[in-house]
Amino acid sequence: METTNIASSQAPSIGELVARDWRKAEVFKKFGIDYCCGGKVTVEEACIRKGIDSALLEQELNLVDSKPTNSVHNFDQWDLDFLADYIVNNHHRYVTEAIPFLEELSHKVSRVHGDHHPELREIEQLVQEVIEELTMHMPKEEMILFPYIKEMIQAKKGNTSLTPPPFGTIANPIRMMEAEHISAGRAMESIQKLSEQFTPPLDACMSYQVFYSKLREFQQDLHQHIHLENNILFPKATQLESELLGR
Repeated sequence: METTNIASSQAPSIGELVARDWRKAEVFKKFGIDYCCGGKVTVEEACIRKGIDSALLEQELNLVDSKPTNSVHNFDQWDLDFLADYIVNNHHRYVTEAIPFLEELSHKVSRVHGDHHPELREIEQLVQEVIEELTMHMPKEEMILFPYIKEMIQAKKGNTSLTPPPFGTIANPIRMMEAEHISAGRAMESIQKLSEQFTPPLDACMSYQVFYSKLREFQQDLHQHIHLENNILFPKATQLESELLGR
């Protein structure tokens, strides 16, 4: 069994740790550490920034290592074309289906309860920003980035040459996708703070309660969505392009 050593000079990033074992995402979440958009830093760096006892965090990460995993999803071992399809069929589909209900609840709860809970109006605006961001974001992945990743996989399997993409290098669309991830992630973090960790007040009606529950669910899905792309799909696709184009 390999334990997590966050003090090593070769320490993996947070994203790499979660890529190897998804269960560690719960540990980072418990300590308030961003493992998706902020997954490129080491655990030690994150602890310093957050003022967290690194020994305590290391202990909890090693506890995860000591437990057998029953997960059927070893994302880090999947072929990139399969992973891209999984993201579309699960996370993109979830977002598409969740948006109308979330938008309706946002408007309704803000209209009914906004006078007594003015933070709802700010949350409504942030929800709209997230919706607009993801509505533009996902088609770019589905129509431009993911098809190119599949072309690379086919070139590797067929041992054929890869035609350079019109966007120059895969780093360009990835840079844009990651920036949009950060934008959506920050908006959801603001919503989480304004809603006091998605905790409805005592006078909340059922729609109010459902709205906050849906926001919590939406953020959880977004975290895994971004993690799969930022920490697994994008780095591996970048490496594959370098191998195929001899860079």
